[in-house]
Parts: sequence; structure tokens; C-alpha cells
Amino acid sequence: MHIRQCFYTGYKGAKRFLFLEVLKLNNLIYQFAHWETWPYLVKYIPIAPLWFWFCARAGSFWFFTPSNPTLTFGGFEGESKNEMYLQLPPGSFPDSILVSHKLTFVEACSIVEGNLAFPFAVKPDVGMMGFMFRKIENQQQFEQYHSVMEVDYIIQHYVDYPLEVSVFYYRYPNELSGHITGFIRKEFLQVTGNGVATLLELIAQYPRVRFRIEEMKLKHEKKLNDIIPAGERYCLSYAMNLSRGGKLVSLAHEKDGRLLKVFDEISRYTKYFYYGRYDIKCLSIEDLRLGKNFLILEYNGSGAEPHHIYGNSNTLLQAYRVVLHHWNVLYKISKHNHQDGLKYWTFVSGLRFLKKANKHFRALKKLDTTFEI
Repeated sequence: MHIRQCFYTGYKGAKRFLFLEVLKLNNLIYQFAHWETWPYLVKYIPIAPLWFWFCARAGSFWFFTPSNPTLTFGGFEGESKNEMYLQLPPGSFPDSILVSHKLTFVEACSIVEGNLAFPFAVKPDVGMMGFMFRKIENQQQFEQYHSVMEVDYIIQHYVDYPLEVSVFYYRYPNELSGHITGFIRKEFLQVTGNGVATLLELIAQYPRVRFRIEEMKLKHEKKLNDIIPAGERYCLSYAMNLSRGGKLVSLAHEKDGRLLKVFDEISRYTKYFYYGRYDIKCLSIEDLRLGKNFLILEYNGSGAEPHHIYGNSNTLLQAYRVVLHHWNVLYKISKHNHQDGLKYWTFVSGLRFLKKANKHFRALKKLDTTFEI
């Protein structure tokens, strides 16, 4: 009996190994044929010389820093979310509290008590790509989160509006009205149970997770062998960023003058948000056009990628045309503000800032891949 069990165990192990190896090969073939799945740097290397051409024309490696003057580094990278919220119109973003990681958990609880109720969202004050964004359901999860965080973070009212959208907006400093170039809807990274397959099997079979299997195995380790009931949706990530597995669907046909008016008013309120992408939750597209029942989750400045290159069946060449148009707009806005007296960051100060930000993001990424909540 013992020998038979050993043989069976070995057979199952070999079968699972072969399954994963075939899956890896299929993933490579799929990735090669779909440019959207390529690593960020690989996609942008062919047009990188044009970015440096803008640097040369401006006479500054950090030509983009005057684009959004009130955001650190122009909102290119490493900017504070709390800094951004303080410049938005009251009521246009969720109730938020900045928490120092140096506080004891008791002190953190005292700040939250009476202001926010479970569930709430938590995310690093300086973050990117949805790293360490979590939905906190109870005090135990809150304590777990606070205990591992080594950077300041934001506690925020969890917004349960059904739609999450992104609006890419820019406005030249000498104009009252701007332009909406991108409008997309985001969808969660989730799998749907069939009452037979385990969570691990569902993950392995789902194309949108095929490049993130090892990460998903770490984050959902305790539930990998659970059978998900038929029809039940299991959320693999509450961050809807494309880089975290979120799906982007074009809403270009929904753009109109009313939508532009809403974002003209928001951007003029802040005075100095000229170029970037608003990430929003709303009750409906029509309500967003009417300027009601929506909340701004993020404003990404000069470093924002025009996400509408995805989800539109664009070829790589078409995507490059969109990106280059936005780079040209960014250059013109920055140049205009520079001519009005706003200085470019010096090369040394910008380099130091980026090194610090990259170190920060590497630490968040490492933590995110192992933190199970």
C-alpha cells in the first residue's frame, strides 16, 4: 500500500509539473503575439529616442517637471497621494486619512475611530501599480497591514460605486477648456467558480492571470486547493491597474461635451493640473457626465500612461502614435509653464529623487507579492 501511494503521489507530481511547463510555453507564444503583454521597457525602447529629443529641445532631462507645478516632480513618479487630494475640490474624492507607519497600532486605531468604518481601503501614500492596495474588512486585517507597512499610508472610505473609469485629460495653460483623449472602464482581476475546479486550477486556466501565476500562488496560498462554488466570483486583486491584472475596456464612444465640462471645472479648481489621468469610481456614466455620484481615487500626473492605447484593438504602431502625441502635448505644456517662470528640476536633484522613489517601489513590490490580505 505504501509503494502504491508513493507511485500515485509521484504520478500526480509529474502530471502537475508537465501541466505547468506546457502552460509556460503557451504563455510565451501568447505573449510574443500580443504586444500589450510585453514588459513596459520592451514596449517603449523603440520610441525612447524621441523622449530624449524632447529633453534636448527643452535643455533639461526633466523637461516635464513644470507640467503640473503643484505636484512633486510634476507627478511623474514618487508624488504623494495626500498632496494630490489636498488640491481637489471638496467632496470629489473619498474621505481619507494619512497614517504614519511609525504610530503604534493603538494610535492608528484612535485616528480612524469615529471617522471611518469597516470596510475601508488602504494604500501607500507614495505608491504605484496598486502595490499594497487592500480592502480591509476588520480590525485583525487592519493590524496585520499596519504591522508590515514601513511607509506612511492612506486609509480611505471604500467606494462601492459599481464602475471604475479612467479619464485622460490635458489643458494648455493659456486655455480655459481642455481635451479628453482617453476614456476607459476598468474591471477587476477575478475568476468565476464552477463547483469543480480548485482556485489554483481556475487561476491556471484564466488568460488574464497566465503571466502572474507565481504571484497569485503566493498571495492566495491558503485557498489554492479550495473548490470555488459554481457562479461565485473570487477576486484575485482589488487593484484595477492594468499592471495588476485589471482589464481595460474602451469608452471612447461615451465622450461628449458634458464630460469635458466636468473635468474642465475640476482641473481649473486645482489651477495647476494640466496633464494627467483621473481614476474614478462612479454610479453610472450618465451621472459622471452630470458631475454627480462619482469620487476621484487618483490623479496621475506627467508620468501617466495613456491607458486608452489598450482595450481598443490598437496595433503597436497605432499605440505609438497615441503615446507620441501625448509626449508632444506634455512638452508644450511644460515649455509654456517654464516660459512663465517655473524652473526645471536640476539633473542631480531629479536623479536623487528617482533613485529614492525606485528603492521605495521595489520594497513595496516585494512586500505586495507575499502579503496575503
